[in-house]
Amino acid sequence: MNFKFTLEFKLIFIRLAYLLFHKTRTSNKRASIEQGYGDMKNANVARSVDTSTEAAQAVRPLYLESLALVERLHRRLLDVIKDEFDRRGRADVNSVQALLLYNIGDNDVTASELRTRGYYLGSNVSYNVKKLVELGYLSHQRSRVDRRSVRIRLAPKGEEVHAIVAALYDKHIRTVEQIGGITAKDFDTLNQALMRLDRFWTDQIRYRL
Repeated sequence: MNFKFTLEFKLIFIRLAYLLFHKTRTSNKRASIEQGYGDMKNANVARSVDTSTEAAQAVRPLYLESLALVERLHRRLLDVIKDEFDRRGRADVNSVQALLLYNIGDNDVTASELRTRGYYLGSNVSYNVKKLVELGYLSHQRSRVDRRSVRIRLAPKGEEVHAIVAALYDKHIRTVEQIGGITAKDFDTLNQALMRLDRFWTDQIRYRL
């Protein structure tokens, strides 16, 4: 109900009350107007629901496509790393292990921290850590603070793998705009959207939304 309509309604009501003109008619008219206002309100609510439904339908295909792309990009990254090691004639580590070694870098971490810090995304982290230790890519020792905790870091062989992946990323950085057509602004927009999506998923778990 807009301001002009409200003012006119008040003026009519006051005039009718002052003249004592057909009390019953006045009462019925007021009821009719209130009913009309209620219908307008319900119509607005219905339009709001329809708009929300339309927005959800518009987001649905884009959201599902983004989920598929995120999963596909991770697999593709592993393929790219594998291809780089294949070109170098190296089959001593797989792409998952190479990415793990790169993510550890200069850090000194526990096995459990590999997941919490996002260094490793798979489910068999214990197997890969054990394997890399046996092959001499990781060194490990008991923590001085907590003897139950084992801290791991890169051994010289692990540092070599780290350097290979780092060189691969450097090559991508130099060519991604010229060949891939992806600018720094594109990456900034993409990263912001991905961080918001990450927070959204985190809140779904934390607050059980």
